[in-house]
Amino acid sequence: MEPFTVLTSRVVVLPLENIDTDQIIPARFLKATDKAGMGDHLFADWRYDRDGNPRPDFVLNRPESRGAQILLAGDNFGCGSSREHAPWALMGFGFRAVISTSFADIFRNNALKNGLLPVIVDADTHRCLLDLLSADPAATVTVDLFSQTLHLPDGSRVAFPIDGFSKNCLLEGVDQLGYLLKRAALIEAYEASHPAPVVTVRE
Repeated sequence: MEPFTVLTSRVVVLPLENIDTDQIIPARFLKATDKAGMGDHLFADWRYDRDGNPRPDFVLNRPESRGAQILLAGDNFGCGSSREHAPWALMGFGFRAVISTSFADIFRNNALKNGLLPVIVDADTHRCLLDLLSADPAATVTVDLFSQTLHLPDGSRVAFPIDGFSKNCLLEGVDQLGYLLKRAALIEAYEASHPAPVVTVRE
């Protein structure tokens, strides 16, 4: 997993509320167990017509969306059923962060475990971002994970929350298992200095 430190990028704006995981990655694609190519199916039912042709009016199909690594979404992003394929699809398209006023808990946890940063902002900041990006769609936003700050196009900065463990994993570019493996020597040293007690079984 690639470490997440500071990300500066243009922003794809999709401000719809209650975008659920079935819209992010439709259920028919859940048979896949490989992340490769998952980005092609992101928002598939909105992105393509019945013949599989890209809809030119959908935001991801516009030329200005190419290469953007931040998605600005509406409230309650990622609600609905639990599926790890949702962050896979978002990251497969190229997103590293999603900004919203709130995220469904399961989606947020799945995102953090896969290297996708969910950035929670208040309603005023969200509205400000929409206005700034509407005025200048090519403007960039910076996400600084180390300082937990979001740098807006007008120069203002706002803080965003993240738990310490998830932040550390993202900064190091590891998942939960990777975090433990990187500390294997410390774990082995602790176990060696704390031998298991001998238990005597009486018949």
